Amino acid sequence: MKNRWLIVFGFLSAILLGAGLFMLPISSPSHTCMRPMDALFTACSAVCITGLSVIDIGRELSLFGQSVLLCLVQLGCAGIMTCATFFLVVVGRRISLASEFSLMNAYGVSGVRGFRSLVVWVVTAMLVIELVGTVLLWLQFTSGQPFVEALANGHEWYRAFFFAVMSFCNAGFSLDPGSISGFQNQPLVLVTMGMLVILGGVGFLVIYNVCTVKFWRRNLMTRGRLTLHARVVLQWTLLFSLLMFLLFYLLEWNRSLPDYDAASRPAIAFFQAITPRTCGFSVVPVEDLHPAMRFLSGVMMFIGAAPGGAGGGIKITTFAVFLTTMFAICRGHRDTVMFKRAVPETVVREATVIVIVFAALVTCAMTILLVSEEGRPFEYLLFETVSAVSTTGLSCADTTASLSTVGRIVIMACMFCGRLGAIAIVMLIGGQEERITIRYAKEELVVG
Repeated sequence: MKNRWLIVFGFLSAILLGAGLFMLPISSPSHTCMRPMDALFTACSAVCITGLSVIDIGRELSLFGQSVLLCLVQLGCAGIMTCATFFLVVVGRRISLASEFSLMNAYGVSGVRGFRSLVVWVVTAMLVIELVGTVLLWLQFTSGQPFVEALANGHEWYRAFFFAVMSFCNAGFSLDPGSISGFQNQPLVLVTMGMLVILGGVGFLVIYNVCTVKFWRRNLMTRGRLTLHARVVLQWTLLFSLLMFLLFYLLEWNRSLPDYDAASRPAIAFFQAITPRTCGFSVVPVEDLHPAMRFLSGVMMFIGAAPGGAGGGIKITTFAVFLTTMFAICRGHRDTVMFKRAVPETVVREATVIVIVFAALVTCAMTILLVSEEGRPFEYLLFETVSAVSTTGLSCADTTASLSTVGRIVIMACMFCGRLGAIAIVMLIGGQEERITIRYAKEELVVG
């Protein structure tokens, strides 16, 4: 039972430490102490890599405060246990078997050989991808400037690094008011940030699998293969991205897209198609979108990204298993089959539990918010709740900043539970697995 609470205490410790650092005068440009509730909310949102914020990050946090925010986001992205394991590997200490199993469960994989090497690879890959993203964004931010002058421009280097980290970690914090609306006429910036969001959302296991497959080899034994997990994640990510891209064009063609130039429209549509599933950045304000687009964005937020990635939600693989199982039952099939592989029954049961737990969490949180935030639009509160539970970070208008104290506590609880994941919540509530030695007689029950 102790190991079950380890990851919870790790995240809570990081949140409390971050809140304490945010309340220091050095974290504010005016050298004033941040209010405890604002500091706690910001730290919780950072560790849970959500992006919901009750303060203006660019104006109310100093360079030190923003550095703390970056560290908390990185820590939340890689995972408390992964970071701890990485440092243990660096100093040459042995990893306990319990910690290894916990990490394998967090990344949704079992039977991985050389897991210590995998953990090092995860952290290294994260830093390399963020570094490449920083350079690409810096080239766009300093476009038109003399190279020597641009190279010495520390401010643009910092902005590029900040947005690269927030994009890959799917955090959604911005240095500018209005999220990233300032990049609406910079399509290459949006495409670069969008690709970072996708890489962070598909998960480290998929990146690892794709990088280790030697596609150029003809020998199937030495080439390697894409796992079922990677295939499902890549297929459904592509499907949802294309679907949302087309729907955005269709619903926003005469609504928000005419406000932008022709070269920027595809990039804006591309970015707005992928950000609801994983990241809290937005080029077009959520409240300005077509109601149908806001609803679909909420659905995408609930589904979320891939296991082992930076995004939240029920996870795209969970939705794929849940939907495939539903079709299998309707067709009278006994097994859930994906890519000519039968999904284990335990995975099907876990997917069902995850969907139910997340739906129940949204229902409970929404009920409390309707009482504490009486008078606010129902749609905005529902969008805020789903965004918090899925750790996406999108918000309608100023809903987050104007929440009451009770509302903020509810949203923080949603972010924390959403970051831990439904399976972790179920394990914590259920305690240790009970070995049933008695089998009861079966009897039919009418349902439906």
